[in-house]
Amino acid sequence: MTTLHDAHNHLHDETLAPHLERIAEGWAASAGAGGCMVVNGTHPGDWERVDALARRHPFVRPAFGLHPWDLGSERAADWLDRLEARLAADPRASVGEIGLDRWLLEARADDSRLLGQRRASMEEQVEAFLPQLALATKYERPATIHCLRALDDLLPLLRAHPRPARGFLLHAYGGPAEAVPELVELGAYFSFSPSFLEPRKKRQRLVYRSIPAERLLCETDAPAMPPPQAWRTHKLPLAPDGSILNHPGNIEVAYAGLASLRGEDARELAGRVAENFTRLFGP
Repeated sequence: MTTLHDAHNHLHDETLAPHLERIAEGWAASAGAGGCMVVNGTHPGDWERVDALARRHPFVRPAFGLHPWDLGSERAADWLDRLEARLAADPRASVGEIGLDRWLLEARADDSRLLGQRRASMEEQVEAFLPQLALATKYERPATIHCLRALDDLLPLLRAHPRPARGFLLHAYGGPAEAVPELVELGAYFSFSPSFLEPRKKRQRLVYRSIPAERLLCETDAPAMPPPQAWRTHKLPLAPDGSILNHPGNIEVAYAGLASLRGEDARELAGRVAENFTRLFGP
């Protein structure tokens, strides 16, 4: 069976807690023997849950970071010291999810995804992003970067500051194709989300035709960003708020969709993505 890797998800998210055993038991059937998932913490309060999953399940690669959505409300005074301690303690750990987000500042006041959160300014976001990038560089770990409507802010920072030698991941990259060559030169990898298979997301799909094969990865971002109904192979009960939960097993959808839009053999693509995953996140 082909081995698949989920380069970015949030398996520790509380909405998945009732389904964890089911997901873990079925992971090998979805991803094959040796398939891994990178589970990203987003603030100090959830890092321990990520660590516990990594200790319990060999297929989990832990990642720890302070996400721009959580920065305004979850920024403990000692967060950076605690992040460095996590990296020093676990050589498998990467830095993520970190990043910049201008959509956050433009979203409607009643957007349910942001209720109860103080929205951090761009200045605050940059102030948190740079030391996390520096830690990834210091410890020679990859960084997983969230960038939403903020590429013009991110690019100057990547140009001006040291970056991890092994590279960084722009997860669910939604920027323009024109920026891809420079991002590749700076060290970027790009993970394809199954949510991009929504018919209205044609622009995002076209960008992934132009990304070099040696920089492609696949992700689910579970429990967020589910594939469209017609593609969904793994389903979970609705979340308490009625929203759709994305199952990590839908990683197979990301691979199938990416192979289809690039016109490539699915097994050959999976083999290249596995090589890319190992190059970035380690064996």
